[in-house]
Amino acid sequence: MLYSKLRSLLILLAVIAAITLSACTPARSQLANRLVVPTPSGPATFNYPLNQSAYSVFGYMYEGLLNENGVTSKLEPGLAESWEVSKDGKKIVFALREGLKWSDGEPMTTDDIIFSYEKIYFNEKIPSGLKDTLRVGISRQLPKLKKIDSRRIEFSVPEPFAPFIRFAGGIPILPAHILQEAATQTEADGKPKFLSAWGTDTDPKKIVGNGQYRMLSYTPNQRVVLERNPYFWRKDTENNSQPYIQQIVWQIIENTDNQLLNFRSGDLDTLDVQPEVFPLLKREEKRGKYTIFNGGPDTGSVFMCFNLNKGRNAQNQPFVDPIKSKWFLSKEFRQAIAYGMNRDAMTNNIYRGLGAPLHSPIPAQSPFYLSPEQGLKTYSYNLEKSKELLLSAGFKYNSNGELLDAEGNKVRFTLLMAAGKKVREQMGTQIKQDLGKLGMEVDTQFLSFNTYVEKLRLTKNWDTYLGGFTGGTEPHSGYNIWSVKGTLHSFNQGPQAGEPPIKGREVYDWEQKIDDLYVKASQELDEAKRKELYGETQRIIAEQVPFIYMVNPLTFEAVRDRISGIRYSALGGAFWNLYELKIAE
Repeated sequence: MLYSKLRSLLILLAVIAAITLSACTPARSQLANRLVVPTPSGPATFNYPLNQSAYSVFGYMYEGLLNENGVTSKLEPGLAESWEVSKDGKKIVFALREGLKWSDGEPMTTDDIIFSYEKIYFNEKIPSGLKDTLRVGISRQLPKLKKIDSRRIEFSVPEPFAPFIRFAGGIPILPAHILQEAATQTEADGKPKFLSAWGTDTDPKKIVGNGQYRMLSYTPNQRVVLERNPYFWRKDTENNSQPYIQQIVWQIIENTDNQLLNFRSGDLDTLDVQPEVFPLLKREEKRGKYTIFNGGPDTGSVFMCFNLNKGRNAQNQPFVDPIKSKWFLSKEFRQAIAYGMNRDAMTNNIYRGLGAPLHSPIPAQSPFYLSPEQGLKTYSYNLEKSKELLLSAGFKYNSNGELLDAEGNKVRFTLLMAAGKKVREQMGTQIKQDLGKLGMEVDTQFLSFNTYVEKLRLTKNWDTYLGGFTGGTEPHSGYNIWSVKGTLHSFNQGPQAGEPPIKGREVYDWEQKIDDLYVKASQELDEAKRKELYGETQRIIAEQVPFIYMVNPLTFEAVRDRISGIRYSALGGAFWNLYELKIAE
């Protein structure tokens, strides 16, 4: 997915933590030309390649060579004013705009592009999911870069790569003059200094970018304030500098109820409208001087995930209790849970009917989506089918109706979630109730978002989790989810950059098959054949259910009427065209 999307989609979640008063108190300012937007989680890092959080300010601060139109998903010029693709599709020459500068005023050239890719994104010692999407073919080679001059650079690949231009052009470029030392020198333990560079303890004014804004200040648990980058390249038809909005306040408010209160009081300029508050906010639309935009079905996914990792940690302890692991590794068990989820009731009760059950990781807006009518397996609510599958897999019921495995162990496991997001909490409650009807006991555990991410990616010590991923129309943007080595391959997470092999981890045949199909689809330039390949991945995923997909909601966002120029969509959100938005004084 292109980084130019300012709307952070998914992944989602977090331990009911008390919201501090300071976190709920919005920024006050005499500055009229200021946009205040809420976020449920503060930044985990100021270092873009190391970021694993769904919530970050990088969309404001960085730009790629190309941008993605938030309505059409078509590629448009960014830092590059033009590009030329060779006839065989294996080479792209980008031409940078003349006079590009970093937010500190230093010139930006093709040297920065080569540095960003070769020293950071391609560096095997620096963990970044971008490597997953840029590897080409079975050989998994990375693109080659060649400097033509200070404004022109050539990317080349050894074989056809369908998403080549989208991914080569959409990644943020980083400043060589600031990060060169951190990227090329190592600490005493041999790890790159880059891994400790630009943490959230760094002076925000020292973080250099090339996007529309630069950081002015950061108050932990409260807000990030960004100011317009005076060196940003974009100008309107009358040669006025863009963006027009002077400041962005990224207000940290973990709890969605508190976000609602602050929006209704006029302290926030925008709000993702959750289904349960849609009727209330719709009634107040005119009086509150805002508009609720409907972008249609979300392009992301919401799911329950099983931990299928058979690996062990450095202390030789299994990530998953072996008893539970045996349940989770049973396809019949996973399918039984899928049939046991009443997703129609979830759609009607939690989402107020503003959505539909979700069946695939690829959104319906994508030309590569496989619909149920085209043969995608689905799991309609069917308790009898669930019980049949459980009994066929060796489970049994005791006299109290509790589900036991073949050895007599009671089926009980933990569902990990992020706190503060009411819809997710309600979804977790229904999952607990639905699976209770199958004789299972589900314990819900809530963590703050950043702690949640750390537990999933680093400790790998969890049973199941409720979460989500952002989405887009190009399936390869999700390759880091389906690659067996991907940074988001959460259901069987492998070692990340700089980590030793995981003892006992096993890659399953179906899991490798999905990876292979994604690679093959990326090599195929014929759209019809690509659709067939991605269709097969969707069939395998539906059969194996490492993720149980929940509901695909409609996307709604409320934006103050004083902000003009909004072109809202589920793909880009409300602010994908931030540069042309204006605030009435």
